[in-house]
Amino acid sequence: MSELWFLPPLALVVCWLTLILLLRRETVLPMDHPNERSLHVRPTPRIGGLGIMAGLAICTLFLRPDGVLVLMLVALGLCALSLLDDLRGLSVRVRFAGHFIAAGAALYVLPDLPGWAWWLALPALVWMTNLYNFMDGSDGLAGGMALFGFASYGAAAWLGGAESLAVLAWVIAAASAGFLLFNFPPARVFMGDAGSIPLGYLAAALGLAGWAEGLWPIAFPVLVFSPFIVDASATLLRRLSRGEKIWQAHRSHYYQRLVRMGWSHRRLALAEYVVMAVAGVSGLAVASHPDWQPGIVLAWAVFYLFLAVVIDRRWKESGLAY
Repeated sequence: MSELWFLPPLALVVCWLTLILLLRRETVLPMDHPNERSLHVRPTPRIGGLGIMAGLAICTLFLRPDGVLVLMLVALGLCALSLLDDLRGLSVRVRFAGHFIAAGAALYVLPDLPGWAWWLALPALVWMTNLYNFMDGSDGLAGGMALFGFASYGAAAWLGGAESLAVLAWVIAAASAGFLLFNFPPARVFMGDAGSIPLGYLAAALGLAGWAEGLWPIAFPVLVFSPFIVDASATLLRRLSRGEKIWQAHRSHYYQRLVRMGWSHRRLALAEYVVMAVAGVSGLAVASHPDWQPGIVLAWAVFYLFLAVVIDRRWKESGLAY
């Protein structure tokens, strides 16, 4: 690790410099214009993900050519695909084809998985790739989840002796911190699909990689990213039960409803950071003491159920429509 200590700071600086340079050409950047899904009220550049991925791209030059490097290269490919979608527009079929190819590449380079795990991992990778994008709708939210989530991955991998995986996870966390310098409320720039899609992919792929290598139980990555996984998955199931068209834009995620009920973006971000930090610590506890897994998972299930009930009740009292 001693010879690679400079990579996380380098990722942060590269991300910061990239966004400084891009924002000087704000008039020609792809913009996120307010729509029926938005929580913002003015057009904002959606190129923050390019800063994150620039930091990761530079740092991959110093990584050993192994499976972790392959995952990083696939993530860069997803960034390019998503940027093309932002600039020219791609069909849903093309986007999902790219996501499934990326998921298949991750499973190809991971250590051998049991057959049942392979068939579960493929849709899980695609779902995580997309749900991260669904949760990128409030200032500081997706960047904060990347910071806390990948920092936790790095800590667990380092404790398990997986240096390459630890360094890459910390590089992602550091680049996300550089992005947050521009995205913490009030945001000057949004992440965009070019950042959220690759980050969701890496969250799932690195989580599976650590599990396949025996570094942590499968509950660890699920706990670490549970603030996003639970909100996005519960919202999808609720929309399906209501017969809604799940591919259409909406503002019914729990975090979106909190903002619509009066929470500021800053208050939401800080509250979510507390949850993310505790989720990360809980995940590390599970990784270090697997026998604690049932109790910790149950405690989090009860906590999320309690939050859902409280928010649903207050939403109903507010009289707002989904």
